[in-house]
Amino acid sequence: MSTESALETVRGLPVHVVRKPIKNLHVGVYPPDGRVRVAAPEGLSADAVRVAVVRKLGWIRRQQARFREQARESRRDFVSGETHYYLGRRYLLRVVEAPARPRVRIAGRYLELTCRSGATREKRAEILEGWYREQLKQFIPALVAAWQPKLGVEVADWRVRRMKTKWASCNPATRRLWFNSELAKKPKSAAEYLVVHELLHLLHRRHDAPFMALLDEHLPKWRSIRIQLGQLPLTRDWWPED
Repeated sequence: MSTESALETVRGLPVHVVRKPIKNLHVGVYPPDGRVRVAAPEGLSADAVRVAVVRKLGWIRRQQARFREQARESRRDFVSGETHYYLGRRYLLRVVEAPARPRVRIAGRYLELTCRSGATREKRAEILEGWYREQLKQFIPALVAAWQPKLGVEVADWRVRRMKTKWASCNPATRRLWFNSELAKKPKSAAEYLVVHELLHLLHRRHDAPFMALLDEHLPKWRSIRIQLGQLPLTRDWWPED
C-alpha cells in the first residue's frame, strides 16, 4: 500500500514519486504521453530517488518518444460503421437495436452489437467491454494450463479486468495473475507472451538475467511480440494511474 506521494522535477522532467513498503526502487514510463512514475522504498532519501531517475534519463526519453510516435485510436462512439478490433483483426461495428438481451457476436467482417433501442454510448461501450472480457476469459485458461507444467509453476488464481497502464501483472505472494481486458483486441500471441511473462514472475520477481534467460528459452520470439504489441494503436481513453 502506498504511504506517500509527491510530484518532483528532475532536470526539467516531472516525476511522480510514490512511497511504498518495498525493497527496490522502480521507474516506470506510462502511456499515452510518457508520464514518469517512481515507486520508491519508504526510507530512501529524495536525493537517492533523483540520482536513480538521472541514471535512467536516456531510457526514459526513449520510452516517451516511443509513446509519442505510437498510433492512437480515434474516439469511439459505438455506432454502426466504426472500426473495432478483436484478436488483432479489424471489424466493422454493426449496431442492432432490438428488444432482446444485449450481446455481441462476430458475423463475417462485422462485430454485431445488439442493444435496446435508445441505448446510450456508455451502455453500448459497456456491452462491448463485457464481451471482450468474456472472450479473454475463454482462451486465457488454456494458455495458463499449457504453460504451467512447462515452467514448473502453478497459479492460485487469475482474473481479467480493465487495468490501469499495464497489460498484465503478477502478485507472487498470492500467486494471482491479472490480465487487461484490452488484450482481447490484440493478436493472441500477445496474450501468450504475457501469460509466460507473468508466470515466470512466480520464479523470479525481477527482470533479472535468470528471468530473461528463461523467457528466451521458452519463448524465443518474445521480443518481436513485445515490439508488435507496442506498435499497435493505443486506446484513446487510456487509463489514469491509481
